[in-house]
Amino acid sequence: MADQDTDVVISPTGWVADQARTYEESGGTKGTTIQGVPCLLLDYQGRRSGQWRRTVLIYGRDGDDYLIVASYGGSDTHPLWYLNLQDNPDVRLRVGTERFAARAETLSAADKARVWDSLVELFPNYAEYQKKTSRDIPVVRLTRTDG
Repeated sequence: MADQDTDVVISPTGWVADQARTYEESGGTKGTTIQGVPCLLLDYQGRRSGQWRRTVLIYGRDGDDYLIVASYGGSDTHPLWYLNLQDNPDVRLRVGTERFAARAETLSAADKARVWDSLVELFPNYAEYQKKTSRDIPVVRLTRTDG
């Protein structure tokens, strides 16, 4: 893979940018949790610009796959990263000290129902976020693609 930092725009949100830098610059040994919950770095391509962007997201697991929640704090709109994944599902992840390519796929209603309780157990705010919005909050599966 190409140099991960020279071609990536980090989130403009202050705390996210700070955490993303700490996570990446430490090689995945620092900044790996949010409120005590594991998080990963998601690098994704902008749907219009093609520019690689980076954000920090809490994740759960489903077998070998990673699960991320497009909650946006219970907003009535999807987060921009999610809209971009719909058009460009090939992403790059840093999970701890590992960096690898993955493919994103929104879970079906049945699959979301199967994993939702475990995600709420991991990060209880997800239940509150879902109550705040009429939008069905998507759950995205990230499946490793580079062995």
